[in-house]
Amino acid sequence: MFGHFMLNFGFWLQMPIMPYYLEQEFTTNKATIGFVISCYTISALCMRAFSGFLLDTFSRKPLFLIAFTVFASVFSGYYFAASLTVFCIFRAIHGLSFGLGAVSSNTIVIDIMPSSRRGEGIGYYGLANNLAMALGPLTGLYFSGTSLSYRGVFVCGFVCAMLGIIISSFVKTKPKPKIQNRQPLSFDRFLLLKGIPAGIALLLLSIPYGITTNYVVKYAEESGLQCNSQIFFILMAVGMAFSRVFSGRLVDKGYVTQAIFSGMILVIGCYLMLGSCNAANNINPIFGTTLFVTSAILKGIGFGILFPAYNYLFVALAPNNRRGTATSTYLTSWDVGLGIGICLGGIIAQKTGSYAPAYICGAFTCLVSAIYFKLRVSPHFVKNRLDNK
Repeated sequence: MFGHFMLNFGFWLQMPIMPYYLEQEFTTNKATIGFVISCYTISALCMRAFSGFLLDTFSRKPLFLIAFTVFASVFSGYYFAASLTVFCIFRAIHGLSFGLGAVSSNTIVIDIMPSSRRGEGIGYYGLANNLAMALGPLTGLYFSGTSLSYRGVFVCGFVCAMLGIIISSFVKTKPKPKIQNRQPLSFDRFLLLKGIPAGIALLLLSIPYGITTNYVVKYAEESGLQCNSQIFFILMAVGMAFSRVFSGRLVDKGYVTQAIFSGMILVIGCYLMLGSCNAANNINPIFGTTLFVTSAILKGIGFGILFPAYNYLFVALAPNNRRGTATSTYLTSWDVGLGIGICLGGIIAQKTGSYAPAYICGAFTCLVSAIYFKLRVSPHFVKNRLDNK
């Protein structure tokens, strides 16, 4: 957990400062910024299509260490990139290495977790990731305002990621059993077909998440909110930590689909509030600020419930020898929506002059996801789940 936190913390340090860095260093517009940032997600998506197959075929720990060593090294590439093209190349390499590393890390955790406490274990493991996603941007924004500057944030990211690799190298994993009868290559070896319905619902949820993580600071500035925009990440982290205390245990007790649906309702409310902050602030600044901070808490609680439950759902749909593929499908679904959200957020802001419409669109995609999950995904899961040990 600690090693995984440091790896992700190093990455999320530079996420909120990336739009500012690209704008100042390379003089790019909002749409171009969205494209450059999304290069990471697109390449991670391409790698995750093969990650599950690699992890189900070869030893998982060596793949994990190799992937994250490359991942850490790319931070130095950001530091020295002299052109937007070179920066895009490093962004793509970052995505490729993280695509394999994240799937291998997640799969290793499931391997070493006792089945009776798998939901709780995934919850605590996910908390390390979610806290990094919340505290990393906050710290990155703080560092960028000091003498470290934007390039100093890249150096900090490199140091944190290397510490994460060193710590994670001490994790003891069981030897991978030899495969007696190798199955022929097929599409199902790269993508868990039974997980596609759940993947569609998750994709729709991750679209507004991508918009929030990369643009919420700019949105707070353009809305003229009378609060430090960094408070959003603090409150989101608090909400996630609070929900992790009970969400994993609910999953272990069998309330998988119920937990996911309740998290979806909270997330819908979050994005409706967030998209209304601009208009609310014009009416009453206190009202606008209240909506902003409340949306952060709801986002933290909602996704804090969703992440471990969704992870468990995908693993429960796959046999033990397909855990890598199940995890890959889960994370691929998330990455597709995240990439769409990053690009879509920049395009909508460019066309409308504000990020507010992007968050309203995000609330709509979450509503569609909730309806689809209730009518299609939940019955499918109940029918096809496996009792894996």
